[in-house]
Amino acid sequence: MTEENTSGDGTSSSGDRPDGTDGTDENGARPRKQRSFWKELPLLIGIALILALLIKTFLVQAFSIPSESMMNTLKKGDRVLVDKLTPWFGSEPERGEVVVFHDPGGWLETAETPKPNAVQKFLSFIGLMPSAEEKDLIKRVIAVGGDTVSCKEGGKVVLNGKELDESAYLYPGSVPCQDSFGPIKVPQDRIWVMGDNRQNSLDSRFHQELPGGGTIANDQVVGRAVVVAWPVTRWATLPVPDVFDQPGLNPAAAPPAAAAPATAAVGFAAALPLVLRRRKKRAARHTAE
Repeated sequence: MTEENTSGDGTSSSGDRPDGTDGTDENGARPRKQRSFWKELPLLIGIALILALLIKTFLVQAFSIPSESMMNTLKKGDRVLVDKLTPWFGSEPERGEVVVFHDPGGWLETAETPKPNAVQKFLSFIGLMPSAEEKDLIKRVIAVGGDTVSCKEGGKVVLNGKELDESAYLYPGSVPCQDSFGPIKVPQDRIWVMGDNRQNSLDSRFHQELPGGGTIANDQVVGRAVVVAWPVTRWATLPVPDVFDQPGLNPAAAPPAAAAPATAAVGFAAALPLVLRRRKKRAARHTAE
């Protein structure tokens, strides 16, 4: 009987384990030792930061509501999530959407921009906190390129000849417009925006002297606000109100009368074979006679 020296941990000096194996797999390779969690933590943090930055850049971004111009839909201090993905696929702003857009110039000249600390700058850079330095605004799209919008003092907003019932989203007690404006034809690839708190919103109505006549270029739009994410007690989605779905609101839509020529053309095409067949029968009859 031969003896084998053992080490202090109970394993044999020849490399065998107590269970009789030498720790290698069927291919003779020894398994890698699992890396310590603390060594992997920096890698995990780096991946998380990269993902957060990509999400902020291409998918969604948080924005803070700085004023009361969109009450009661949005209150000062609310945090909204803005969809930045669909514009990458050619989606353009639509009537009724709440959108965030860059200051086109002259809208926020008198607004004070707070100075964030280093931590706030970093968190806003990766999208985990709204940016305090960027001059962005948030309003509701009332008209898009090709639309005609107007309003008489104390009356309702008229869009493409249709009065808008805005009671679903206007701030209680707020009138659609306290001053008359328009009619204004919105240029293509631009939008006309207004706040839901009309008596406390410096929107398109008050910047008609600027280039664009108060309208915003579509490429200045950051994205559509889709949900109120914070505080949790204010959580809500931001759908397009039904009033913007009323028939006849789209000026590009063909009127019912325009369908008449197409109907006549279809009828003519269907009748032509019958007429030709009848003429052929008559010709055959005359030949026989």
